[in-house]
Amino acid sequence: MRLTPDAWIFWQGGVFKLNATIVFTWALMALLVVGAVLITRRLATGHERSRWQNLLEIVVMAMVGQIKDVGLKHPRRYLGFLGTLFLFVAAAALGTVIPGFEPPTASLSTTVALALCVWVAVPVFGIYGQGLAGYLKSYLQPTPIMLPFNLISEASRTLALAVRLFGNMMSGAMIIAILLSITPFFFPIVMTVLGLLTGMVQAYIFTILAAVYIAAATRSGTAAKKPSSAAAA
Repeated sequence: MRLTPDAWIFWQGGVFKLNATIVFTWALMALLVVGAVLITRRLATGHERSRWQNLLEIVVMAMVGQIKDVGLKHPRRYLGFLGTLFLFVAAAALGTVIPGFEPPTASLSTTVALALCVWVAVPVFGIYGQGLAGYLKSYLQPTPIMLPFNLISEASRTLALAVRLFGNMMSGAMIIAILLSITPFFFPIVMTVLGLLTGMVQAYIFTILAAVYIAAATRSGTAAKKPSSAAAA
């Protein structure tokens, strides 16, 4: 029994390894790219639209609504990044119904990479939203003494994102594998359905947390200016 797709080696040459995590990650990204191209190549603006376009619009509008509810003022600015995160994690969870497929999110290396994407995106969007000086000033709030604690918070929440997603995705795959070896076939099917639900929930939570971190980075400068403007009045 494999604890992680990293242990499934397709090819190895010296120190270089081609494991299931890499293969399934690139296969999943290729599937998402091809699917996006096929769905968006014939978009219509009239009343008659394809089922795939209707599905696409429902998904996009739902994402925009969720991003807006988090508190980001221009949700479409963050749709590309946050939407891609959600679709990748959700597709990895849905892929568990395919025989032989192991979700790359069950590997700590994948979840760390996703968390690092969020870690990089937070300051990028923060600097874009309030400027370099305004974003760096947020690390000194409410007092300069909080600088080391704010830096530790940045690192710890990145680690928490990675470990949370990895633990939940790997545990679901492990439970299904154990049940397949010791129980009849019907019960693992039920657990697979529950695993799909858990995977979708994890995709939602991961994306929402990323949106919350970005909202905090882009909003801190504005929040800091409100008391001064009120005092001036």
